[in-house]
Amino acid sequence: MNRCLFLLLLCFAPLSAGAQKLDSLMMTDAYLDTVQVAKGADINNYFLIGANYGVSFSTMYFNPDKLGSTFVFSPHYVSVMLTHYEKLFDYIPNFALMVGVSYLHEGFAIKNNPDTGNPYSHVDGATTSRISVVEIPAMAQIHTDVGRVKLMVDVGAFVGYRLEVNRSGPSIDKNYEQEFRDYEYRFDYGLEGGVGLALMFDPVEIHFNIFGRWSWESLYRPDYNSQYYYRFANPIDIMPSIGVHFQLTKRTGKTTAQLRQQAKEIVYGKTENTGSMHR
Repeated sequence: MNRCLFLLLLCFAPLSAGAQKLDSLMMTDAYLDTVQVAKGADINNYFLIGANYGVSFSTMYFNPDKLGSTFVFSPHYVSVMLTHYEKLFDYIPNFALMVGVSYLHEGFAIKNNPDTGNPYSHVDGATTSRISVVEIPAMAQIHTDVGRVKLMVDVGAFVGYRLEVNRSGPSIDKNYEQEFRDYEYRFDYGLEGGVGLALMFDPVEIHFNIFGRWSWESLYRPDYNSQYYYRFANPIDIMPSIGVHFQLTKRTGKTTAQLRQQAKEIVYGKTENTGSMHR
């Protein structure tokens, strides 16, 4: 038995010596200086551009209140958005910045009193108003990816300009059916945000969004006809839409398992069991 063990050791001795010699050769400074380590793509760091189409549901917050005011429907909400997905503070991979240009509508409608058949109220004779607006929205996005589905929450601000107005009503001044009055503001700005869902078929993404906007610029110049109170009409709009977006650079997504792996490596370091996370 001892003789067999001795013979086995003699057989493996040259292999062990060769491996040690190879390790010493491979680990020299000259060799290590020539090693090329491939750098993976950053997680969720890519550009996206696309167009959205939808509709607008618009009303206004009036002061003084207008009895019977409600939403008015307007077609043709159109936007083109550029999105940059990146890591927030170079750490949180579920972040993006969005900027673009949009065409939409503001406005309001006044309901009829069912008892009389007449409108509850009017705004300078108008019971329906639609104002077309062009705006530049800029928003931050937080998203989470689940397979080929992306869930999104957006919040930000906008600046815009009111292009034209179309009003109707039984007692409206015909001169102002399609004209702004001197006391009405054309400049527009406020808050904008929304929620959405995207289906990702790299390099194409289909986005379903519902955006909301609250204008901080009243339609009216304050106190234009009274020394006792200010009159305001702040637009509030809801815009559901569908869009087609294209990835300008390659998307590298991060799954829930990868996020857990990253958290584990931060706490415990990389081990042979956990391996290194794909970046």
